[in-house]
Amino acid sequence: MATIILGSQWGDEGKGKLTDILCPKAQICARAAGGHNAGRHQVANGVSYSFHLLPSGLINPMCMNLIGSGVVFHAPSFFKELDELEAKGLEGARKRILVSDRCQINFDLHAAVDGLEEVELGALAIGTTRRGIGPSYSTKAARSGVRLAEAFDEELFERKLRKLADGYKKRYGDLLKYDVEDEIARWKEYRPKLAEYCVDAVQFISDAQRTNKKILIEGANALMASTYPYCTSSNTGLGGIFTGLAIDPTKLDQIIGVVKAYTTRVGEGIFKTEDLGEAGTKLQEVGREWGVSTGRKRRCGWLDLVVVKYSTAINHYTALNLTKLDVLDGFEKIKVAVAYKDPASGQEIDFFPADLGLLERCEVVYKEFEGWNKPTTHAKSYYDLPKQARTYIEFIEEFVGVKVAWIGTGPSRDDMVMRDAGVSKK
Repeated sequence: MATIILGSQWGDEGKGKLTDILCPKAQICARAAGGHNAGRHQVANGVSYSFHLLPSGLINPMCMNLIGSGVVFHAPSFFKELDELEAKGLEGARKRILVSDRCQINFDLHAAVDGLEEVELGALAIGTTRRGIGPSYSTKAARSGVRLAEAFDEELFERKLRKLADGYKKRYGDLLKYDVEDEIARWKEYRPKLAEYCVDAVQFISDAQRTNKKILIEGANALMASTYPYCTSSNTGLGGIFTGLAIDPTKLDQIIGVVKAYTTRVGEGIFKTEDLGEAGTKLQEVGREWGVSTGRKRRCGWLDLVVVKYSTAINHYTALNLTKLDVLDGFEKIKVAVAYKDPASGQEIDFFPADLGLLERCEVVYKEFEGWNKPTTHAKSYYDLPKQARTYIEFIEEFVGVKVAWIGTGPSRDDMVMRDAGVSKK
């Protein structure tokens, strides 16, 4: 059976921590989509680890890990992360990681182009990590990219990479600062090293499910990171799990949506509950809201349940993990978005619209809660939480229609209240 962990907001919800908690029960931990733009931070046994391209299940010494077919694979980051894990004392990681040979290769060429595209967009820039994720997926869709399996045919690989670089050179001219021969030379080093990690991931997952292995799937980025056009280019939702890993949809145990107790966003795009005043600054500082991958400060604001309800309608969560509840401990009042109101018509809507013009002009309808002004950090059971905190959690459950089965109350692995997930309220 497979358990899927997905981000329900704009990312950085804390998916890695739940992955770490559930991983001891799994035999395989897999990534389905995204690339080395997906930063996750975990603390285990007093050691802080950062994961980007690699699955965070590598912390579990008994778990095999897979980078699935829907991921765009950046070889330098792969080896760099393995080196960093070993430097921190994590033993055997190289023996517990596999990579699908169907992955699209994310070249340094793609990163160079990513930066040029952002500059060209000017004030309309997406706010990407400039790590080449979008251009990698673009060349996949355009059928001009290179699959990892093709890297082992040296003549084919070099011909395709030179053709790709030549096309971009015609597009950007001297603005493109990139040496194709340098990248080809580095791949002569990567090629023999990668051979031991590459597998047919479709067959690997098929065999795993046929033999009833427990699989934990770690979603990258998050559902709302697909709000076009200010979005990542991978399929961040439930559908991306099936296409990126060839998981059997009839063999699912849980689909867990990870929800931060407030909302953050990195990059550009509409963020209706963003607070640019005292509350937003406090959330940012107390929550230590800056990116694992980029170090960029995250935009902060109140929890938007319109977003979470929309996310639930797409990903069909069977349980929720509410994270970073403790960040709200010092607030006298806490607000939650429950609808948007169109001032032109006076109509309230409780769904996330596709029309960005409508979304832009809408006003947020908030419900206000009393804060609890007591520490929730290190709480071990649900009734260790203040009554006001429980009221907040139960409102989220009722509004979204899904049980909150895990509640994060601090940064360490042990700071998690676990409840019976029961049956979804949907």
